[in-house]
Amino acid sequence: MGLKPSMINYRNTHIIPFSFNYYEPASLREALEILSELGGSARILAGGTDLLVKMKTRQVEPKAVVNIKRIRELKGITVEDGRVRIKALTTLREIEESPIVAKYIPALRDAVKQMASIQVRSMATIGGNLCNASPAADTAPPLLVHNASVKIVGLNRERTVPLASFFKGPGSTVLEPGEILAEVIVEAEPGSSAFMKIGRVAVDLAVASAAVYVELNGDIVEEARIAAGAVAPTPIRCPVAEGALKGRRLSEVGLNVFKPIEGEVKPISDARASAEYRRHLVRILAHDAFWRAVEALKRDAE
Repeated sequence: MGLKPSMINYRNTHIIPFSFNYYEPASLREALEILSELGGSARILAGGTDLLVKMKTRQVEPKAVVNIKRIRELKGITVEDGRVRIKALTTLREIEESPIVAKYIPALRDAVKQMASIQVRSMATIGGNLCNASPAADTAPPLLVHNASVKIVGLNRERTVPLASFFKGPGSTVLEPGEILAEVIVEAEPGSSAFMKIGRVAVDLAVASAAVYVELNGDIVEEARIAAGAVAPTPIRCPVAEGALKGRRLSEVGLNVFKPIEGEVKPISDARASAEYRRHLVRILAHDAFWRAVEALKRDAE
């Protein structure tokens, strides 16, 4: 198709210091057609809380920007056939206020409540946060412990990828040119989950974070999943620590049980924290998240 950008050589030196072509499709199909023709020269604009900052500071200089905000097919939270589906353009604020998320993915609600300001949460989207692929992305550990997958669509195909396989490295995902992350899919499960993080100040990027999903059989840990953020090139699951938890009585679960996490993470030292501090901190956060999830299960059982 012959592309007709809404605005050609758009430039406003008070906001963006270079020219680019701008497109605003009204449907998913139209967006995919545009992206297919533009190839790798285009960047997708969703909430804009990350991309616009990078463009203003010239960290990225795309030749074209495709604004997908108007696409209704990419908005909303539903439960269908035992699966929670969160469309990619759902804002963090909408996730925070969703009774569906509170019921089925409580760790995700914990996470978004601690992210940025209300104004930013009202703009930022779940799809954008995941596609940004920050090692410290707060939405990732909660979704990882719920075994989330993401639906990716292109012009001629669609695929579903486990979130654990979605991240390739800092700022890098398995998305190919012309593809859009359409939705996040989470199985509705009987357990509970919680998320904990430490930043230098309130609503700051995490120095370290952890999410835990728990299922109990009486006072026995029947299922446990742990994920950590800001302590490796990508958010990660911690299977060794998970194995140390499963089958234990609650009375046996102390901080020492989470020791294996320290060997599973690969933190770096930077201006925000040392690797040693992060390694110690994530163990404590996982312990505290575990007990918060257990307390939620006990309240629900009353």
